[in-house]
Amino acid sequence: MHELFGAHDPGPHPEQPARFAAVARAVERAGVPVVEAPRAPLEALARVHHPAYLQRIAELCAGGGGALDPDTVVNRASFDAARRACGGAMAAVDDVLDGRLDAAFVGGRPPGHHAEPARAMGFCIVNTVAVAAAHARARGVERVAVVDWDVHHGNGTQAMFWDDPAVLFVSLHQYGWGFYPGTGDAAERGGPDAAGKTVNLPVAAGTSETAYLRLFHEQALTAVRAHHPQLILVSAGYDAHAADPLGSLELTERAFVEMSDALGGLGVGQVHVLEGGYDLGALERCVFAVSAASASA
Repeated sequence: MHELFGAHDPGPHPEQPARFAAVARAVERAGVPVVEAPRAPLEALARVHHPAYLQRIAELCAGGGGALDPDTVVNRASFDAARRACGGAMAAVDDVLDGRLDAAFVGGRPPGHHAEPARAMGFCIVNTVAVAAAHARARGVERVAVVDWDVHHGNGTQAMFWDDPAVLFVSLHQYGWGFYPGTGDAAERGGPDAAGKTVNLPVAAGTSETAYLRLFHEQALTAVRAHHPQLILVSAGYDAHAADPLGSLELTERAFVEMSDALGGLGVGQVHVLEGGYDLGALERCVFAVSAASASA
């Protein structure tokens, strides 16, 4: 955690600083240990982002900020906040790989999974979970799985590992009728060198919790198990919750706890990285439920 996660402020916007306050309250109530997120070196971000793109974002923020696209706005604190989110994710990966923790949660803002190598979009400027995956690979981890349960498809993460057989990307997301970002069809399965290492599991608006969890257990969890990962990263968006204003799925807190527990049952360390979740009450309840369950496991 870091105070900069509350300083990133895009103005009147669903991705508001109050999201960090909700997450901080949830973590405090769950009673889990909290550590300050370090700042990631630029070299770590450059494993997945073009250096010229990072320089452009840094300069824009240093100048006071501005709009990167109609949905993605930064202020003076935004790039430093993103670097802290990445640093927190990298530190969490180190703690899990070195055996100090079985699981960790990184409550950083801004979110990251829509950010592509040279493009900010969908509230995201730096792809935190991709930075974490690349850090694990740089440490010698042979196989990483990224599970994205945000209601929106993680197009940026998919793009970054499209042709990398070492990184499995599994995404469950709402799809169809122009739903953002429009990517994530089931036919998108990875590049020539990584066919089948992208697993998209699109669902229609209104999908029930029961149907969603069946898909998770029968296809997402099966794909992760078959990859034999040495580390599991979760793009932990909570906007698939029934109360969220930006999605139309029917999940409750129970679903997120069940998915986290199921991944933990594989016996592999997990790092959860905050993505979406725009109903503040639902976000707080979900983070609390998953954190409390993890702490008691």
